Amino acid sequence: MNIQSIKLDLVQKLLTVKDELILKKITQILDKEIIVAYTVDGKPLTKEQYNKSLVAAEKQIKAGNFVSQEELEKKSSK
Repeated sequence: MNIQSIKLDLVQKLLTVKDELILKKITQILDKEIIVAYTVDGKPLTKEQYNKSLVAAEKQIKAGNFVSQEELEKKSSK
């Protein structure tokens, strides 16, 4: 079975599901596995990893660990 036929089979099965809990479980699995972004180094990130990186970035900003645009422009001009 190739990937297209697997996708079609999965869609057909999903359309017959009547239990909301099953659909929520499938959504959770997909959210954990599907790539939604990439790091600047090209590393793929799942939704869960992406959200964790956002939380970490917010903590760094609150702690004052960042470079302002003005500082960056000064550094790049040197």
